[in-house]
Amino acid sequence: MMAKNKEPRPPSYAVSVVGLSGTEKDKGNCGVGKSCLCNRFVRSKADEYYPEHTSVLSTIDFGGRVVNNDHFLYWGDVTQSGEDGIECRIHVIEQTEFIDDQTFLPHRSTNLQPYIKRAAASKLQSAEKLMYICTDQLGLEQDFEQKQMPEGKLSIDGFLLCIDVSQGCNRKFDDQLKFVNNLYIQLSKSKKPIIIAATKCDECVDHYLREVQAFASNKKNLVVVETSARFNVNVETCFTALVQMMDKTRGKPKIIPYLDAYKTQRQLVVTATDKFEKLVQTVRDYHATWKTVSNKLKNHPDYEEYINLEGTKKAKNTFSKHIEQLKQEHIRKRKEEYINALPRALNTLLSNLDEIEHLGWSEALKLIEKRPDFHSCFVVLEKTPWDETDHIDKVNDRRIPFDLLTTLEAEKVYQNHVQHLISEKRRVEMKEKFKKTLEKIQFISPGQPWEEVICFVMEDEAFKYITDADSKEVYGRHQREIVEKAKEEFQEMLFEHSELFYDLDLNATPSSDKMSEIHAVLSEEPRYKALQKLAPDRESLLLKHIGFVYHPTKETCLSGQNCMDIKVEQLLANSLLQLDHGRSNLYHDSANIDKVNLFILGKDGLAQELANEIRTQSTDDEYALDGKIYELDLRPVDAKSPYLLTQLWTSTFKPHGCFCVFNSIESLNFIGDCIAKIRAEASQIRRDKYMANLPFTLILANQRDSVSKNLPILRHQGQQLANKLQCPFVDVPAGTYPRKFNETQIKQALRGVLEAVKHHFDVVSPVPTIKDLSEADLRIVMCAMCGDPFSVDLILSPFLDSHSCSAAQAGQNNSLMLDKIIGEKRRRIQITILSYHSSIGVRKDELVHGYILVYSAKRKASMGMLRAFLSEVQDTIPVQLVAVTDSQADFFENEAIKELMTEGEHIATEITAKFTALYSLSQYHRQTEVFTLFFSDVLEKKNMIESSYMSDSTRETTHTSEDVFSRSPRGSSLDYNYPDSEDDAEGPPPYSPIGDDVRLLPTPSERSKYRLDLEGNEYPIHSTPLNCHDHERNHKVPPPIKPKPLVPRTNVKKLDPNLLKTIEAGIGKNPRKQPSRVPAAPPEDIDQSDNYAEPIDTIFKHKGFTDDTYAVPDDSQNRVIKVRNSIVINAQGDEENGFSDRMSKSHGERRPSKYKYKSKTLFSKAKSYYRRTHSDASDDEAFTTSKTKRKGRHRGSEEDPLLSPVETWKGGIDNPAITSDQELDDKKMKKKTHKGKEDKKQKKKAKAFNPPIRRNWESNYFGMPLQDLVTLEKPIPLFVEKCVQFIEDTGLCTEGLYRVSGNKTDQDNIQKQFDQDHDISLESMEVTVNAVAGALKAFFADLPDPLIPYSLHQELLETSKILDRTERLHELKEIVKKFHPVNYDVFKYVITHLNRVSQQYKTNFMTADNLSICFWPTLMRPDFENREFLSTTKIHQSVIETFIQQCQFFFYNGEIIETPNPVACQPPPSNTVQMVEPMVPLQLPPPLQPQLIQPQLPADPLGII
Repeated sequence: MMAKNKEPRPPSYAVSVVGLSGTEKDKGNCGVGKSCLCNRFVRSKADEYYPEHTSVLSTIDFGGRVVNNDHFLYWGDVTQSGEDGIECRIHVIEQTEFIDDQTFLPHRSTNLQPYIKRAAASKLQSAEKLMYICTDQLGLEQDFEQKQMPEGKLSIDGFLLCIDVSQGCNRKFDDQLKFVNNLYIQLSKSKKPIIIAATKCDECVDHYLREVQAFASNKKNLVVVETSARFNVNVETCFTALVQMMDKTRGKPKIIPYLDAYKTQRQLVVTATDKFEKLVQTVRDYHATWKTVSNKLKNHPDYEEYINLEGTKKAKNTFSKHIEQLKQEHIRKRKEEYINALPRALNTLLSNLDEIEHLGWSEALKLIEKRPDFHSCFVVLEKTPWDETDHIDKVNDRRIPFDLLTTLEAEKVYQNHVQHLISEKRRVEMKEKFKKTLEKIQFISPGQPWEEVICFVMEDEAFKYITDADSKEVYGRHQREIVEKAKEEFQEMLFEHSELFYDLDLNATPSSDKMSEIHAVLSEEPRYKALQKLAPDRESLLLKHIGFVYHPTKETCLSGQNCMDIKVEQLLANSLLQLDHGRSNLYHDSANIDKVNLFILGKDGLAQELANEIRTQSTDDEYALDGKIYELDLRPVDAKSPYLLTQLWTSTFKPHGCFCVFNSIESLNFIGDCIAKIRAEASQIRRDKYMANLPFTLILANQRDSVSKNLPILRHQGQQLANKLQCPFVDVPAGTYPRKFNETQIKQALRGVLEAVKHHFDVVSPVPTIKDLSEADLRIVMCAMCGDPFSVDLILSPFLDSHSCSAAQAGQNNSLMLDKIIGEKRRRIQITILSYHSSIGVRKDELVHGYILVYSAKRKASMGMLRAFLSEVQDTIPVQLVAVTDSQADFFENEAIKELMTEGEHIATEITAKFTALYSLSQYHRQTEVFTLFFSDVLEKKNMIESSYMSDSTRETTHTSEDVFSRSPRGSSLDYNYPDSEDDAEGPPPYSPIGDDVRLLPTPSERSKYRLDLEGNEYPIHSTPLNCHDHERNHKVPPPIKPKPLVPRTNVKKLDPNLLKTIEAGIGKNPRKQPSRVPAAPPEDIDQSDNYAEPIDTIFKHKGFTDDTYAVPDDSQNRVIKVRNSIVINAQGDEENGFSDRMSKSHGERRPSKYKYKSKTLFSKAKSYYRRTHSDASDDEAFTTSKTKRKGRHRGSEEDPLLSPVETWKGGIDNPAITSDQELDDKKMKKKTHKGKEDKKQKKKAKAFNPPIRRNWESNYFGMPLQDLVTLEKPIPLFVEKCVQFIEDTGLCTEGLYRVSGNKTDQDNIQKQFDQDHDISLESMEVTVNAVAGALKAFFADLPDPLIPYSLHQELLETSKILDRTERLHELKEIVKKFHPVNYDVFKYVITHLNRVSQQYKTNFMTADNLSICFWPTLMRPDFENREFLSTTKIHQSVIETFIQQCQFFFYNGEIIETPNPVACQPPPSNTVQMVEPMVPLQLPPPLQPQLIQPQLPADPLGII
């Protein structure tokens, strides 16, 4: 049973391989290949094949277990499967004859028969005989596989007869064939199958093979198989054929001729080799080793196949070749990189053609080595050549091996470099020559195409030499230069005509008539015509300028980084920090001083007398003052001493102050000169900040004769010099004293020194002082124009160089504080330095006591901006005009400068303002004393200015329930000490070099005469004569003081007599009326808003319509600070900083006007503009029109004294409240007939409103109907969804979101990229949130129809008029339901998003009100040419605001929410006395939307949607 279950074992056969064997004499010096044939069959892998098998053995090896004293070898067995799938096992025996290595005779064995007899044996027996592998196995059997011959015996089933058909070695083929014949005879007797194996066919001799085949053909059933053990050809075939003869059941194998079998085998090897080489080529690092790679590839079938066929040795050789190729390729690439980098290195080291033009390569190499940058370009290696060192592996070292330069390739590069420099030099020369040729051609205008110019330069030598590309590049550069210059000149022209733009109503878009007026004025300018071929760019510049007028911030400033605000902030940040640091070092050790060092300066022994008097009152140089003992160190110095300056500057003595004593006019003048020298030496030459800020004290010595007539004069002149020097003046006390100096005087002087030291320490002390630094007695605004050709430190030097200058409170980066003695008290003056464009908001909304208006005498635009700004300033506010130029000589040498300086002084004379000049080459004009007279004038008028401001604030509060600013205790104080007239008398006025009698410097006699003036006539300062201000004083209500005595006026320019008559007539015909005061509404009524102005949707407003500019939410106090709010009660209107007739403080008070009505120069400028644009209307026609307007809108001369009834053209030129765009339209319409009106109406009816096209590319998405962009599954357009997601993920808290315009190019790129790929990620584009917001708004702007259909606009309008809030909201909800389903879904999505934006208003400052202002034109697409629509813009905006606020109610069935009012929860101010709040940062309106100014323009030049 068990035998039946056993699987049948495969049949086993024993094959005996026989052939010529024996001694060398018998078989030659090599065998016939029996061993190689057996080896290849049993172990076919290449690594297991051994081509050498010796038969000469030692006795020991012969007796080993492998040979086992037998003359045959057991090669082992092979399991083979036939074609029919039947397996069999073949045992291989090789019959040979082993030779003794000593006797070279066959070894003696148990079988003594000859080889022929022994080889034919069919029974073999050898106990424990081991399988033979190779010759190295003999004697080392334990190191190889040990496999015994089965049962120690085998029965031979067939014979494989080997015949060597190669040339052989010392062997005759005939002898071999004879031996084979005899052997065959013996073998055939065994009746066993026999196969002839023709061995070594790879070295075959053809006739030997033919003889073997002939031999076999004579025998019955004798087959010849042509084999090659070396190439493994037909080896397996001969054994398989023999097995078939032994087992007839097997299929007969096909015997293939050697050549065919060889080709098949070689093809197999080639295929495996290709696969292996491809496998090896995956190795790209030439540092890889065979061990590492073979371990990675050992399981790969291609690797194993190649190893089996060719062996590891060949595989390793193939790998080594590949590695070497990689290395050589790497070296080649590195060399190529070096050669390619060599021109750059030569350009760096040998860029001077004159130096190398005649040098050879070897000389150039020496020159290269001497260059300082040599080692940055080249590396000198210790071992050469470079490609045999490890430098080839330093891929990060881009330096070129220096030994590479010795190659021919490097030399060729050098030669090419020299030739390139020569040709480039010539090319550059020709390009520059061609550029100069273009500059000489006058008719080339900006924007002129190259094609129009080429015909004029074709004969030019330079043009013929350079290429077309170079000529176009040079012309393009030339065009860019002239275009840039033309644009700069055009921009400068716009500033020169500032009056054209700064009378715009910032709450409304310029009308088409206003734009026509601007174009009409500018078109006369050559600079306007210069851009004729670049009309779109010109229009863009104009709109950009208008946009800047509407949104004047330092970020939008047209001067860029040259914006005055930016430069002032930078300068103050650095200068004040250094100033404070310097003072800290100077006075830190002086906080608690016990020793006081004093210089005493006097003439004719007065200094020594005072020192003696002080020592007399002291005890051992210790002086008692106010309960404290001070050690005094006195150093008297004679003012006449030639060593005065040397005595002052000693390293061992640091004074705390200087007493300057005088007793006569002469000694006072001498003291003044000495102090000026000391300060000049300290500040300009020695740069000694300590001495430059040294406190001086003027002391008047007693005249002994107490009734001296000179005493009042000395007292007056001493006080004036003290005011100029900003130092204390110690007067002679009342009474009679026998000595020159009184103890009271000395104590007063010492207290002044100690107070000065303490004051300087307090300024820089980090500990808060009793005096609040934010409090200021006067608030002065200095205005300067951006881009003026002078440095900011020049105009600030009068303040920064002063020892009394300090930083303003935190947050006021453009302000500084001055401590100055004005009158008899020290005052704190806040100086805020702003650009003109930033000053506009301050002029309108903040309390300013005076303006310092700076302009460059080299720039007309600077004067134009000054005129435009000054025109709208209240004439109650003092003004100081400052002209800036290089030196006084400019006035005489340059007519343009002379003209501008003359104009500035003329304006100052007309408006009774101060005028001075600052010279960049003059040091004196950088002293604070330049503005002392102006500060005194401001202080004198302070009460009147504040009263006017509060009246204005009260009027606005009455209308708008607004608390503008809280007033500081200091600012509200009215108890100023105004001196009597004789004490307040000012010195003779400083001369002015600009006027009818021009003098650059005063004569010596005049210098002596006016030396003691407050300004000091020895210094050339331009200033308006002081007595010109008397006219201004007649119109104000100052505090009760004694009037000053009238001084005879000389050389004062008077107003035109006709102008004066006009003023008198206007005043006479329009008497003032006493206004009635209206109580101010509580601050809780203030509406929530922000700090951004409305866009163009408030062009026309009805009577009584509220126009709120925005306020900004203040997180710190949870309140809203209103910037400005006004309600138009009647059509007459109010002006900036102006007053209504009904708001006069008393019946007799002059109503404040503006400086443009006080200056003929300012007023005539506007008149000239108007005449240029309205010259087509006759005077009668203009009179009639103007007269009609004034009936209902404006009482001409009552508003403005200069507007006489006769000159009716003046109505409304500069004051938007006088006339409006509608009036101008009425005036034009009167020229047309009634029929013309009807025709025009019909045309307007027929004309459809088409919004301007914003895109300049074709799109299959943007501009498509909304229905084409959505599906039922995705009701929101993909682009809208992406934009909203991006904004809510990254920028929901961005300040000014949807208000601040993003980059126009980025917006277009976002849409273009989305056009190409809808799956694009906005995050990957690296664009700003504002750009994405702009692109989103542009999407809705490009829709064929607005998101809110036109058909529902009227319903929304009517519904918004419903008074009941709840009813109104429900009606609006019903209207929303009438939206098309697609519009409804998108509208819901957008409003929900805007609601989320508004919830972050504390950080992004975008309340629902602000968002509605930005979004309502986009969502409703208004027709701004339709005046009926324009009149309801505010209502439409409020509708969108309601949708945003009540989002939950409209779309999510939520409850109606009560909109919070941040102001309502703010408690009222605790200090009711405060009426004026410190100046807040300037709040400015948003940028203009230019495409709504002129709808016919196709582009959006400002990038604002």
